[in-house]
Amino acid sequence: MTGPDTPPQTEQHPPHEEAPSTGWGPTRWATNGEVQLAYDELTPEGLPPGHPEGEPLLLVTGLGASRRWFPTGLARLLAAQGFAVARYDQRDGGESTHLPPTATTNPISSLLRRRGDAYTAEDMADDAIAVMDALGWDSAHLYGQSLGGAVAQRIALRHPRRVRTLTTASAVPGDLAGPATLRHVRLRTLARLSRMRYPSTREGHIDAGVALARLLCSPAHPFDEQAVRAQLADAPDPGIVDARSQSRQIGAQWRGPTIDRITAPTLVLHGLDDPLIKPSAGRATAARIPGARFVPLPGVGHELPERAWHDIAHHMRQLADH
Repeated sequence: MTGPDTPPQTEQHPPHEEAPSTGWGPTRWATNGEVQLAYDELTPEGLPPGHPEGEPLLLVTGLGASRRWFPTGLARLLAAQGFAVARYDQRDGGESTHLPPTATTNPISSLLRRRGDAYTAEDMADDAIAVMDALGWDSAHLYGQSLGGAVAQRIALRHPRRVRTLTTASAVPGDLAGPATLRHVRLRTLARLSRMRYPSTREGHIDAGVALARLLCSPAHPFDEQAVRAQLADAPDPGIVDARSQSRQIGAQWRGPTIDRITAPTLVLHGLDDPLIKPSAGRATAARIPGARFVPLPGVGHELPERAWHDIAHHMRQLADH
């Protein structure tokens, strides 16, 4: 698995270059078979592009989401804690390869099925290793958010020697499949997500992103629509309304070991106000992974609000030091 710097000639969303002021380097590409994976690195201030220093940390994104949903402010805090931060788009997300359509086009239907039509969860775990290979990392800390948390757990199972520590947030146990997953999902929110309809235009993608952020935030705090809209204006994400791609991601089935076989030091974060995935999911994950620590995040929903960034970075630094 290699990491060419030229974009792939496969179906994908139009490439987008980060503005230099963001601190993220140019989009680069890793390869896993026929799948091309877009990734970039955070360059701390004072260092030339492409030369971040610190312990490798790979960010794993959620269902359908571009890597650009991860808050740059949190990434900077993690860099300040001594991590060299990189992020990537999972297959069928962001600028990475989007696979051909399959018969199932509804994410809820895909969740309930016991087989995937496009690829396996093992394939998605191997994608992360392809990105690490392209970065030249023998091993890395992992942070997975939402679906990315389940993927990160599977990476730790499938490639234990490549994972230094595992942090999973707002995620279900990575070995659950089909109806067993639903015990940890708030079905009302899931139904509202499935009914979201927005035009496939730049404005539609921004409006959809605002609606999604509003739905997933904690009800305990005011929703800052202006800030979310401004963030999305820089990089609208078509993936959040792409039900076909989401169906393929969520339908990928895991056939590997159960999560009680994870050996990496593990931190499990979960917002107590999560309107999509119940905190029971985080507690169940921590209870089943040997030595894992569960950290509840009061006033946090299914998102990464600024008020939680310092706590998250602190806990991840403690985990790495331990």
